[in-house]
Amino acid sequence: MKERLSNWLGRKNGGVEAMMGVEAWVAEAPIDHRLLELVKTRVSQINGCAFCLHMHSEDARKGGESDTRLLLLDAWAESALYSERERAALAWAEALTRIADTHAPDATYEEVRRHFSEDELIALSIAIGMINAWNRLAIGFRVQHPSDRKAAAAAA
Repeated sequence: MKERLSNWLGRKNGGVEAMMGVEAWVAEAPIDHRLLELVKTRVSQINGCAFCLHMHSEDARKGGESDTRLLLLDAWAESALYSERERAALAWAEALTRIADTHAPDATYEEVRRHFSEDELIALSIAIGMINAWNRLAIGFRVQHPSDRKAAAAAA
């Protein structure tokens, strides 16, 4: 896979800068950041973004997340390792990520509302929207996973 647009994050670009501003807001939002990393990792799994999967699984580990929970994240609905609050957030993340198919079902919304305040739900939903946007940019520009970069450098 060949990267399509190199150094797109380093370019002076108001759109990317605005996205970084939203990310800074999310980082200060009133919601558990360990949970946000789980959500970002799960959304990146759904979208198939290797670069973001690498980044957010590493960030999750740095935040204290276990390898077992990260490994089983794709099967969270079948695992007892996730709390009700985490399960509600993950269901909401899946519903918003697959919105063309799900249309954000009322039952999923009602469950997430049981576990999150309005401000937390707004922050969670914005974080979900942002990771979907980052995934689309990274996949569209064919941003290489760090291991792919090392392999390409070794082959050159």
